[in-house]
Amino acid sequence: MCGICGAVWSGLGQPMELSVLDAMTDILAHRGPDDRGTYIDHGIALGHRRLAVLDLTQSGRQPMHNHNQTVHIVFNGEIYNFESLRHNLSLTGHYFKSESDTEVIIHLYEEYGENFLTHLNGMFAIAIWDTQKRRLILARDRLGKKPLFYRIEPNSDSNSDRNLTHNSTYEKNLYDIHRLIFASELKSILTIPNIPRKIDSHSIDDYLTYQYIPYPNTIFCGIAKLPPAHYAVWQNGNFHIKQYWNPNWNHEDKESSFGEWQEQLREIVTNAVRIRMRSDVPVGAFLSGGIDSSITAGIMQQINPQPIHTFNIGFKQKEYDESKYAKQLANKFKTIHHQFIVTPQIDDLLERLIWHYDEPFADSSAIPTMLLCEMTRREVTVALSGDGGDEMFAGYDRYRAVKYGSICAKLPLFLRRFIVEKIRPLIPASTKQRSILRRGKRFLETLAMPPLERYLQWIAIFNRERRQQLYSDEFAAEFSDYDSLDFLRRAESCCLNRDFCSRISFVDMQTYLPCDILTKVDIASMASSLECRAPLLDYRIAELSVRMPLKYKIFGGCGKYILRKAFHDLLPTNIERRGKMGFGVPIDHWFRNELKDKVRDILLDKKTIERGYFQKKYITQLLNEHFNNQFDHAYRIWSLFVLELWTRNTIDSLQYLK
Repeated sequence: MCGICGAVWSGLGQPMELSVLDAMTDILAHRGPDDRGTYIDHGIALGHRRLAVLDLTQSGRQPMHNHNQTVHIVFNGEIYNFESLRHNLSLTGHYFKSESDTEVIIHLYEEYGENFLTHLNGMFAIAIWDTQKRRLILARDRLGKKPLFYRIEPNSDSNSDRNLTHNSTYEKNLYDIHRLIFASELKSILTIPNIPRKIDSHSIDDYLTYQYIPYPNTIFCGIAKLPPAHYAVWQNGNFHIKQYWNPNWNHEDKESSFGEWQEQLREIVTNAVRIRMRSDVPVGAFLSGGIDSSITAGIMQQINPQPIHTFNIGFKQKEYDESKYAKQLANKFKTIHHQFIVTPQIDDLLERLIWHYDEPFADSSAIPTMLLCEMTRREVTVALSGDGGDEMFAGYDRYRAVKYGSICAKLPLFLRRFIVEKIRPLIPASTKQRSILRRGKRFLETLAMPPLERYLQWIAIFNRERRQQLYSDEFAAEFSDYDSLDFLRRAESCCLNRDFCSRISFVDMQTYLPCDILTKVDIASMASSLECRAPLLDYRIAELSVRMPLKYKIFGGCGKYILRKAFHDLLPTNIERRGKMGFGVPIDHWFRNELKDKVRDILLDKKTIERGYFQKKYITQLLNEHFNNQFDHAYRIWSLFVLELWTRNTIDSLQYLK
């Protein structure tokens, strides 16, 4: 795993000085502490920080080039099928001087041109410079495990910063571009002198809806994220983006039996784990005690002749703690198990969290994820995770709610409105985030809504009504014609012929998975120079999941049904029958106790209010209702807290926690 950065420019563009490239490269040192390299030539600059995992010799250094130095590459990630690719390329006359997967990519590009990406099974962000064609290719893996940011600087004023990012289509063509800058992280781009840091108000609205900022946008006008499964080409000042992978989301295989699906799934998952264990450094596994990580660790231990290292985070609050299940599984698999208990003494961690995540990011499970990665890195350099199982095989509780909602949607509208207006108010309120009463009340209040809007109402941190109460009039006017639901609409548009529950899981695969789960894990792991691999996110499993009927994923009210059955032998009965717990943290408790004064002081501070985003009265109401245990606003408070801490660190440049 590594960090990449660089720029390409035309004759009218501003060249990148070596000192600037060095700064861009070195701020990514946490992504690659083992080595660094740069390459500058006429119109091109490439930077690389290396975390050595394959071919630990100097032959694996980057930037890397082909034998006649006409193709140069910087690459972040791992290609799991590189050995078979290398073998096939050797048969066609390609010669290799290293044992690295990076060199395989170069030869694939020589052989197939822009189509080289379809041959890769892995996680990656890639920049390839073709000196003969004066062409730069930027690419990101199919599911978005590895990040890639870019900034386009046009020659004219015809394309403003906002037009280059927000509300833009993913497949676009731009002309007269005099410089393109790219990096694995936003902070690398921000080291360049005079890069604007204008906050995009639309992105704040998205952030407070989703708890992340959806691609292709970032918190800043003029800086974008390359979407998953896309590549960008810059050549002679022209720029375009193309999608190279798009499974047939509308095709459902109704012919295969449950047994056939089960056999296919077991074979592909086992192979996905096996090829991800290839490494020249120590490999371990996260073990939460849930279905997905248990299957991953169990397969690893079956394959490995020696005990593997497994790692787990626990909490003192029982409703958030899975450590006893992880320990049970570690004993069953006979792994070398490591466990860490999280405490709310997180001042130093908060500072690291804000610095590493670059944008406002409100998934509070980033806290234990960062601590888990830090602990894991003390023993191994590579860790396998169970990420992806919930999206691929309908593991989240909300998918069952979506399924029931689709059934209720068949009721006449007048009856659904009657339930919302007359029945729902009779249900007692609950202050607990995960209580059945609270979930039931939320389910009923959305019955009269269109299906996709209903889903957003369930998952939003601040729904539309709450955001209207939160925003100041002046701030709300900046995006009065903007609808954050459009992000989900675009994702749903590719699968409209499937049942709605399947559509929602596919939407999550394209949105929540890359923007939240994978962003969280990539940043948290790279903060500790740990490479994290996710076998269940092998694109072959994703394609199998897309074809699979919903009835094999959810059966009898049980999500991930086929996954549980396919690996029944690895799962003790109590683990197999467990519901989804999630990797949360007790911020509701922390905000009423240890962090109460800090969050109140920050959110009601004069500086916070004077930014003009929010109504002080509404924030005060949120805090009081939470502090007095009238309502659980923990996630809303956390999102506002993170936004303000990020603003102080990145925009105000104040050392607010020291």
